[in-house]
Amino acid sequence: MQTNPTHTSLVALGDSFTEGMSDRLPDGSYRGWADLLAARMAARAPGFRYANLAVRGKLIGQIVDEQVDVAAAMGADVITLVGGLNDTLRPKCDMARVRDLLTQAVERLAPSCEQLVLMRSPGRQGPVLDRFRPRMEALFAIIDDLAARHGAVVVDLYGARSLADPRLWDVDRLHLTADGHRRVAEAVWQALGHEAEDPDWHAPVPATPPPGWIMRRGADVRFARQHLLPWMGRRLTGRSSGDGRPPKRPELLPYEDAAP
Repeated sequence: MQTNPTHTSLVALGDSFTEGMSDRLPDGSYRGWADLLAARMAARAPGFRYANLAVRGKLIGQIVDEQVDVAAAMGADVITLVGGLNDTLRPKCDMARVRDLLTQAVERLAPSCEQLVLMRSPGRQGPVLDRFRPRMEALFAIIDDLAARHGAVVVDLYGARSLADPRLWDVDRLHLTADGHRRVAEAVWQALGHEAEDPDWHAPVPATPPPGWIMRRGADVRFARQHLLPWMGRRLTGRSSGDGRPPKRPELLPYEDAAP
């Protein structure tokens, strides 16, 4: 791969991870790793253009139906696709269908851009996600195979010890903090052939004294009431947090703010 390439455009596809939850800005909107990556790329390429079609809660079928053809038609230099993880977290998941839909997406996107980027999504430790881990790892095997066959880059966030640390996850335990998103942006930046700005993005976070038992149990109760039970309710009823929500940057337009 070219070292320190100059790309003139980026389109990001996916769900809440790519939308940027929970990297919240002062105005209440979300930034996230894709915005941070676009800012870095824009600083190197005057007139750089960026679109982010991601919408929270989207399943891979919805990403294929609503985002893939739109992204392919934009003719961007770089396209990032992260999808399928929400499917694996549903009570029932047809992994053969997930594989077929991901294959359809990659076969459509890879010829339409200079570089397609896929990811093995990060996964924190904990009993809620542990029950879905075999599905997640099956998804990552599909991604690795598709990347090998279509010349895509795979960014392995799942294998990064830092991103498994609960301290890099928001209180909902499903989305990365601002520091987590910063590390993901660095990982993709390096995977695209750029010189590292943070060579140790994957290194474990320095140890801090663990919270006491009472504090941990209180956090568990708040998490269950405010996040886990509503999340389970949406899974069981087929609803999504992104229902009716438009993409954050639906058009491939100049990225004006070149500072992360």
